[in-house]
Amino acid sequence: MTQTIRTAILGASGYTGAELMRVLHGHPLFRITALTGESQAGKPMHEVYPHLRFADLPALVKHDTVDFSNIDLVFCCLPHGTTQTIIAGLPDHVKIVDLSADFRLFNADEYAQWYGHPHQALELQKTAVYGLTEHARDAVKAARLVANPGCYPTCSMLPLLPLIAARAIDATSISINALSGVSGAGRAAKQSNLYTEIAEGVSAYGIGSHRHMAEMEQELSRTAGYAVRISFTPHLMPLKRGMLATIRVKLAAGNTVDGLRDMLSKRYAGERFVHVLKAGEGAPTTHQVAGTNDCIMSVHADRVEGYALIISVIDNLGKGASTQALQNANLMFGLDEATNLDCFAQFP
Repeated sequence: MTQTIRTAILGASGYTGAELMRVLHGHPLFRITALTGESQAGKPMHEVYPHLRFADLPALVKHDTVDFSNIDLVFCCLPHGTTQTIIAGLPDHVKIVDLSADFRLFNADEYAQWYGHPHQALELQKTAVYGLTEHARDAVKAARLVANPGCYPTCSMLPLLPLIAARAIDATSISINALSGVSGAGRAAKQSNLYTEIAEGVSAYGIGSHRHMAEMEQELSRTAGYAVRISFTPHLMPLKRGMLATIRVKLAAGNTVDGLRDMLSKRYAGERFVHVLKAGEGAPTTHQVAGTNDCIMSVHADRVEGYALIISVIDNLGKGASTQALQNANLMFGLDEATNLDCFAQFP
């Protein structure tokens, strides 16, 4: 493919929209031709994000003023619950990567239970592909609508899915403690996100009820072939971006910690963005993935015999959102999935 792919970002004034603009800059084929932001409509992008002042970007407009007949690809960065009718109203030729949770759950009743209202585009939802790229590559290539995974699920499921598929761990005994940078809470002004509220402290939230559990259990259950329930506790860390999950798993009979590491190493040996550390290399840190599409993981023996600990890190705005969205969009248009995504982490 050599023709320009006309691209729109809906909800471009949020953090995931801004990150998309950053990683799309210089893309050989995708050209940003429309940016929407209902509350910021009419403003040039540099008034919303000064760091984008020298980028050649269109001004923000309201969604209903965009002529989607002249758009090939839409990245939807709107809040959960607001995208269903908008996406359903797009012309059939438009391909979509949705970064909200609106099309991630395939069971309508479960969606209503977790998100508090009925799904508004059930027929379209049936066509959506859950886009954890390394585990859905062929389906993503053929998709019109990709539901981009959440950040916590991406960080947690990349190590878990191969081990469950190999029956190497007990899928009924998974415990995940994960920490996220504050950008995961979005850009809207909230008292709980003020500097004085979050600096020099760590807090758990969504205890036993975080919505990302639903998509994790959906995908883990699909892989296991039976219903999987997990223990998952998210935490807010006083850093801008980054995510680290500590995952405790019970070894299935006949398996070892070294065996788990070998399985993950073999599964991801050919992957561009998923890396497994060798024994003795320690554990990855969020610094090592900042600003990238990478996931780095390590496997360690737990102090309790028969259990292993897996450490997994991603950038919550990157592999947890916008860079994985670009990885999926590249595949949807027949491009090398790494197009415009190869880079070193931002450090320090």
